[in-house]
Amino acid sequence: MGDKVFILSLGCAKNQVDSEKLAGMMTSQGFEIVDSLDAADIVLVNTCAFIEPAVKESIDALLGLEELKASGKAKKIGVLGCLLNRYGDDLKKEFPTVDIWAKAEEWDKVLAYLGKDKPNTSCVRGFIPETVKWSRYIKIAEGCNNRCSYCTIPEIRGPLRSRPIKEIVEEAQFLASQGAKELCLVGQDLAAYGMEIDGQSHLTELLDILDKDLPSDLWIRLLYLHPAHIDGKMLDFISSCRKVLRYLNIPIQHVDDEILSSMNRKVTEKDLRKIFSYARSIDPDFTLRTTIIIGFPGEDEGKFEKVLRFLEDMEIDRVGAFLYSPEDGTEAATLGRQVPERIKQERYDTLMELQAFLSLRRQERFLNRTLKVLVEENHNYDGYALGRSYREAPEVDGVIVIKNANNLVPGSFVNAKVVSVSEHDMEAEVIFDEG
Repeated sequence: MGDKVFILSLGCAKNQVDSEKLAGMMTSQGFEIVDSLDAADIVLVNTCAFIEPAVKESIDALLGLEELKASGKAKKIGVLGCLLNRYGDDLKKEFPTVDIWAKAEEWDKVLAYLGKDKPNTSCVRGFIPETVKWSRYIKIAEGCNNRCSYCTIPEIRGPLRSRPIKEIVEEAQFLASQGAKELCLVGQDLAAYGMEIDGQSHLTELLDILDKDLPSDLWIRLLYLHPAHIDGKMLDFISSCRKVLRYLNIPIQHVDDEILSSMNRKVTEKDLRKIFSYARSIDPDFTLRTTIIIGFPGEDEGKFEKVLRFLEDMEIDRVGAFLYSPEDGTEAATLGRQVPERIKQERYDTLMELQAFLSLRRQERFLNRTLKVLVEENHNYDGYALGRSYREAPEVDGVIVIKNANNLVPGSFVNAKVVSVSEHDMEAEVIFDEG
């Protein structure tokens, strides 16, 4: 075996996919991917630079790398991904002891720095410490054409570039052969898949093939769909699929028309209500998750109240909320009528208090009902296991605590009856087949 490599993957699931692909390339070239910093000869950090807190986390990680190298615990250190995409040569000047530099998707440069050639064949996905073999992410596209006024992604990752359907299907089949029971499709905007080709979304075409070609006992979960590219036909198709879960993560960011226009979101409150209401009409148990930006320039109390009313009227299951931060190079950073931090925080607290109430109300729908649960952890000594149903996406949502664990195997499905709920989590008991 060659040098031992530790890969720290920061930021979103899309970065994790990149890190796993790099791990696969490095393994094919004789490197050993390890789970511990202490065991590594080479330490790489795949950075995030989407918003200010992510930049800070990445910079802190870089400072940690320099300390590792100075102490002799690491022979070489490398900085990869979005932070370099965003700050380029300025970043290199600040960190002169870094040995390896590579922008997002320039993974062959990592190998070149280490004296290796790029593999001749397409490498399979590897494993990093964050990898869970039964729940994997597949990135179906890179970049974005939406140009939201607050977002740095087009600058960092470039325009929309959709992967070929055949390539995605082959990767999905490979991950299933490795033991994946849940495949989470990710991209900046899944609903825009293929639109750079002919202006039409090809998401349903992709889903149709995945739904037919993948093993029967497998979940497909959709994450990050821009509402401007969702219509009734797409929702109808999703609901008709056997493997695609009735769970949608549709980041609306706001509800007020003036704010939405300023954000360049290309939708109105009426559009948003139509989408969410239609999903609810298809199936009242459809799990709907969204994201809200709080304190965008120009947001006053009246505009904020519209967001609260929308969440309540549409019975949103899950919400991720973020305080607006002006990002260098974005149009929104130049806008007037900035909202004070104190007001942002107060509004955040108000929204999350309401959402806790709404989430609990949605959770209560499932009391005494049976859900199919993907087991993820077994705590036999304490007599319980942890898992998720179709209602909980990995990492961002709650969990289901299974009280009568009985040696349940992580990565397996069980049917469990919900016996109690809280705002985010549930307790359930496995229903064992008689005899």
